[in-house]
Amino acid sequence: MRRSIFTLAALALALPGVFAGPADPRGHYLTASGNLEVEVAPCGEALCGIVSKVIANHSMSRPGEAMQAADDRPALGMKILLDFKPDGDNAGTWQGRIYNRENGKTYDCRMTLDEAGNLQLRAYVGLPLFGKTQVWQRLTVAAP
Repeated sequence: MRRSIFTLAALALALPGVFAGPADPRGHYLTASGNLEVEVAPCGEALCGIVSKVIANHSMSRPGEAMQAADDRPALGMKILLDFKPDGDNAGTWQGRIYNRENGKTYDCRMTLDEAGNLQLRAYVGLPLFGKTQVWQRLTVAAP
């Protein structure tokens, strides 16, 4: 417990202002498909999203069908948002990667919060201009 408090304090000092105010993405979210609840929390010097609850198994690419995962790993506990760090050029924007369980691929991703506190994730290959945005509904806010 003591070690985790010091680790969190060191992280807060290393990334000044990152975890404060309305642009703080830490908390629990419901994915756009409604399949998963994901907790966004610090992991090392970045933020990650780990599946905290499996709700359903709907395909995001084939409406009305069950999702066919590309790997055999269980979804619960899986890290699907990886290495999100503040984008120094764009305030309120985080850069990282997102894992797609249906095809087993990882994509570059930009993360922002909308006015309601929902997470907007724009996954892309190459240029963000050609990406696709998912909106994840905020369920809880992380305690400071």
